[in-house]
Amino acid sequence: MERDGNTLDPLKTAPAMTPYVEAGLTTFDMADHYGSAEVIAGTFRKMHPLGSQSQMLTKWVPKPGKSSFAETKAAVQMAMDRLQVGSIDLMQFHAWNYPDPVWLDQLYWLKELQQEGWIKHIGLTNFDAAHLRIACASGIPILTNQVCFSLLDQRAAGDMLHVCEQYGVKLLAFGTLAGGFLSNRWLGQAEPSLENGATWSQMKYKRFIDVAGGWGVFQELLKTLHAVAIKHGVSIANIATKYILEQPHVAGVIIGARLGQSVHVEETLELYGFDLDESDLSNIQKSMSTLHKIPGDCGDEYRKPPFLTASGDLSHHLENMPKPYDAVQYPDGSLKVFSGTPWEGMAGYCRAVRKGNTIHVSGTTATHGDKMIGGEDAEAQAHFVLDKIEAAVTSLGGKLEDIVRTRIFVNNINDWEPVARAHGKRFGSIQPANTLVEARLVGEGYKVEIEAEAVVEG
Repeated sequence: MERDGNTLDPLKTAPAMTPYVEAGLTTFDMADHYGSAEVIAGTFRKMHPLGSQSQMLTKWVPKPGKSSFAETKAAVQMAMDRLQVGSIDLMQFHAWNYPDPVWLDQLYWLKELQQEGWIKHIGLTNFDAAHLRIACASGIPILTNQVCFSLLDQRAAGDMLHVCEQYGVKLLAFGTLAGGFLSNRWLGQAEPSLENGATWSQMKYKRFIDVAGGWGVFQELLKTLHAVAIKHGVSIANIATKYILEQPHVAGVIIGARLGQSVHVEETLELYGFDLDESDLSNIQKSMSTLHKIPGDCGDEYRKPPFLTASGDLSHHLENMPKPYDAVQYPDGSLKVFSGTPWEGMAGYCRAVRKGNTIHVSGTTATHGDKMIGGEDAEAQAHFVLDKIEAAVTSLGGKLEDIVRTRIFVNNINDWEPVARAHGKRFGSIQPANTLVEARLVGEGYKVEIEAEAVVEG
């Protein structure tokens, strides 16, 4: 509603939240970058008698690069001021670049603010399964992860399901209606042109439809949903939403609304008046099986191609992506990076060195500052180690795909499979030469150490 620079008047807009709360729909989701959303919600909370009965969920989406506890505290304070509350019900955190470990610092700082009473619960948004695992295994009390999850996009039904079950995390699903495409409005309609007049959501989710197989396959899905909807006397949107809402690791679905314009109160309440039976589920799943899988894991659309965003890239999200480590030039022509572990200075080595087009990465453990990351979870440790290796290689001008050799050392051979699984998830399409052996590691609690070599072409 503020896409063209128009700023909404909070006093005039806030009353449009009243029908939701009066209907029992009392949880609202917003973010620091959703225009005036927090201000409007805070105004409603203060001025309306039912405002205190609502839950205000928001997000912190910091820019990539260096950060500090003071910056984290200021972000939470800004949200509290806008929402006019003494603590945030649920602060959902987004990280742009996993190889840069600053995201873990920011989560630890949020945990500290939670302990001080500034935040009631910590959530994540657009985290993939591996990094949700790292956060949980490292002692961050994650309550929820908000991710795209719909009949078109089933990424959250894969590895994410297993991590949620293991650590007791629930999902908040957005994109459930694919920007409104999963509705009666588009049944039997010609494929739209999104060059003019399309909403941001339509521009975004049309990309999902294209990747899932195109407009023709999508129409067949709509026909199936329409038949199920007629059976229950509801809408296609209700069926699409109900299916996701009933997934065991889903705590709630987020329905997009424009205050005072597209309200959706009555239709949303219809979700609680019917249940999908085995026949319905079978028909829906059969139709879904004809779709192409959305590539990658949850949140990858914001981190790697294909960028399934409204613009098709990250141009309307980010200005640049800083390197995780600063490269230091040496007189012999080599470039070196340091990750700041205490052993680098004590033992006299760097995290990685580049000489010519070759990069050598030292044996790397799940160490970040004075912390061991990943706890007792060998797979979590391995993923964090691989993040550090990627950080070193990219900071020296390479990329993960340039790695040609990895060597893995596990402290206990019983951990070989989760560690190998983590390696497979990161290198499945790269397939470097690899060795995995059991070896006694230095340092209490460390389950895996990995070293790597990369050759940068060109």
